[in-house]
Amino acid sequence: MTTPHDLFTPIQAGALQLANRVVMAPLTRNRAPGAVPTPLMATYYSQRASAGLLITEATAISHQGQGYADVPGLYAPEQVEGWKQVTQAVHAAGGKVVVQLWHVGRVSHTDLQPGGAAPVAPSAIAAKTKTVLLKDGAPVFVPTSTPRALDADELPALVQTYADAARNAISAGFDGVEVHAANGYLIDQFLKTGTNHRTDAYGGSSENRARLLLEVVQAVVAAVGAGRTGIRLSPVTPANDVVDADPQPLFEYVARQLAPLGLAYIHIIEGATGGPRDLPDCPFDYTALKAAYTQAGGTGAWMVNNGYDLALAQQALAGGADLVAFGKAYIANPDLVARLRAGGPFNTPDTTTFYGGGAKGYTDYPALA
Repeated sequence: MTTPHDLFTPIQAGALQLANRVVMAPLTRNRAPGAVPTPLMATYYSQRASAGLLITEATAISHQGQGYADVPGLYAPEQVEGWKQVTQAVHAAGGKVVVQLWHVGRVSHTDLQPGGAAPVAPSAIAAKTKTVLLKDGAPVFVPTSTPRALDADELPALVQTYADAARNAISAGFDGVEVHAANGYLIDQFLKTGTNHRTDAYGGSSENRARLLLEVVQAVVAAVGAGRTGIRLSPVTPANDVVDADPQPLFEYVARQLAPLGLAYIHIIEGATGGPRDLPDCPFDYTALKAAYTQAGGTGAWMVNNGYDLALAQQALAGGADLVAFGKAYIANPDLVARLRAGGPFNTPDTTTFYGGGAKGYTDYPALA
């Protein structure tokens, strides 16, 4: 049984030696014009380097993987160079940082796709959600475009794109990568019955729907090593209009298949991403999920996420979690570790500056005196 103070003690997660168990969760901020990271982003991340681990905002593995205006990529040389500024600044401040590898699938718009093409998905089912475009320099929310279904013969190249982006991440100086398989984006779309109506080897059974996820993770592990690879899962979030008819056996199967790969960590969003932790209409047993992973030999750190404060984080660690990810709290509190240690006070985030803009609401929040 661990003790509450373990939130501030070191931990080894795969190849990642972390100074504490506080993780900065991925937070999309839409401040990378032309998909290229900027010096302002380097300042933002380095301000937050006291976290045991920083996970960057979701970062597109390809132009096709883009789904929102001014989010960064990791598929062009200028993007790799831009990220180098970020990793160097974080390391200079004593931090560790991994990049979240992202393909949005159907959560995109033709204006964001190469040549104005339709977005891609497991099945040609439009998402009842919105994405962000820029109009006269200002972010606007617009409905996503109807996708086309990916052909099976396109999937090997797609898997390779994840591996290529992972290699680019290491070239850019990242300590590792996180495969984004959550929140209704491409891999999650393949996983769940509401978005995957395929009848080939990637649809139907849980084993088939999990096939792309496992192929991607195996390719990334081959590219950069298991100890530098994590994965993010969201078993029951309704984010981006995604749903599964029976998520418990699906995700326990995924956990058992991930176990022997030796990943650095498994990152679990509990409940609705950015919303309620408990969903009465879709109950889920996270203890059973972790048990499925450990009983199958999984040794990666178990990271929990969604609505955590200090008391809930201590409770999670006492219950067997290894890492706790904090999201919105990190927007307004660059020194969140120190504030958690002190029990506050905590700055209040300005919601009007979450997406797009410059330093205001991004790098201008004060640290404790």
